[in-house]
Amino acid sequence: MTRVPDPRDAPGSVAGRLAAAVDAGMARGRDDLARLVAFRSVANPVIEPASECAASAALVAELFAEAGVDGVEQVEAPDGSIAVVGRSAGPAGAPAALLYSHHDVVPAGDLAAWSVPPWELTERDGRWYARGSADCKGNLVATLLALRAVRQVLGSWPVEVAVVCEGSEEQSSGGMEALARGRPELVRCDAFVLADTGNVALGAPTLTTSLRGTGSVLMAVRTMAHPAHSGMYGGAAPDALQALLTALASLRDAEGETTIDGLEREGTWEGAGFDEHRFADDTAVVPGVAPLSGGRGAAGIADRLWARPAATVLAIDCPRVSQVTAAVQGEARAVVNLRVPAGTDPRAAQDLLMAHLRRHTPYGVVEVRPVSLGHGFRARTDGPAYAAMTRSMERAFGHEVATAGQGGSIPLATTLAEVVPEAEVLLLGVEEPASRIHGPDESVHPDELRRTAVALALFLVELAGLDPDAPAPAGA
Repeated sequence: MTRVPDPRDAPGSVAGRLAAAVDAGMARGRDDLARLVAFRSVANPVIEPASECAASAALVAELFAEAGVDGVEQVEAPDGSIAVVGRSAGPAGAPAALLYSHHDVVPAGDLAAWSVPPWELTERDGRWYARGSADCKGNLVATLLALRAVRQVLGSWPVEVAVVCEGSEEQSSGGMEALARGRPELVRCDAFVLADTGNVALGAPTLTTSLRGTGSVLMAVRTMAHPAHSGMYGGAAPDALQALLTALASLRDAEGETTIDGLEREGTWEGAGFDEHRFADDTAVVPGVAPLSGGRGAAGIADRLWARPAATVLAIDCPRVSQVTAAVQGEARAVVNLRVPAGTDPRAAQDLLMAHLRRHTPYGVVEVRPVSLGHGFRARTDGPAYAAMTRSMERAFGHEVATAGQGGSIPLATTLAEVVPEAEVLLLGVEEPASRIHGPDESVHPDELRRTAVALALFLVELAGLDPDAPAPAGA
């Protein structure tokens, strides 16, 4: 692989000075991250107090203002969450870049599953642990480091710089999407940089070019007004749990392929495959079990992740083993999540899923209703912003940029593409497989945070059409 020049090879250049400024700012970045993760900013007052999100938003606003962004304000979105926005003018005629992140997080979950306090930044084995350390407060800190470095080295903004830090991304409540549609001036730009994805491996710069659409449904099966004793009635009593399990089992075939009636499942991923061994490591597959590749190895895994639908049973309401009684169940419920590749209509796919579940439930009163819905996304890869980001990431990481799909959904990407159709949408971030986002012991590697910050700083220079190898201005 061809070596990409390190910015530090030319310490007097713009690139070298930006890298040095980010390096020097890492201690401050760690302090910022520690302050941010201390807030239990789950955008659901049933789980954590709303005051935690409010305090988090206030700190984000303070940090953006300190970084030199003008007009920073906290804006209430239609779902009641708080987004932090700001915008600084650049030179006349310069393009505008919007840097996005979110300050809300998923719940900590089972505290006993954490080996460190989830709301306290803890350093261990070279990584920084806490809920939100990677998703997405680590991305926010990388953005702040980049902004400070650009101001320090250049003395002014080379482009128009806008920031948006959402307050309810993890809840899929559509607050930021509605805000963008209602106030398009907040998101007007030439390039969106959504810092909410990550790299395929530590130190491997990656641009996400495809996002799956999503839709969850809630299914309930009722057969009796109350449970019935299995000794007296088992065998003839209509078992709601068994009926539910029969329907759920019909969603996959013996090789794990999703088999929803009427939904196309033959798609193939045109990019690089996903190595089976790395996938097994990333997902902590236990010995004796293999990834579900359909016998096609790396290509099969990539197909199922990014080019085909995937139905996943997220939860089932039924008696716990620890509370077992000899009873046939009269009611059972489940939540099923459906992911579909970009280009597939998620609402049509969700309708097919609901019809499939009703059709494959052998008996009982069946109710299936939609819970959430999000559209997939495919990024443009032929624009000047994409080219500028590719150069910047290669220089910051020292390796060529990889492209990948992502199984998760970011509905805002689709909304932004609709509201500002001429703008490019770039997806990247500090996350990588060891980050374990949404799980216990979430973490970020500080080198990944640093490299991403350097890439973002270089991107603002490249987008402006400036030469990063030119000597840095004196006295800035």
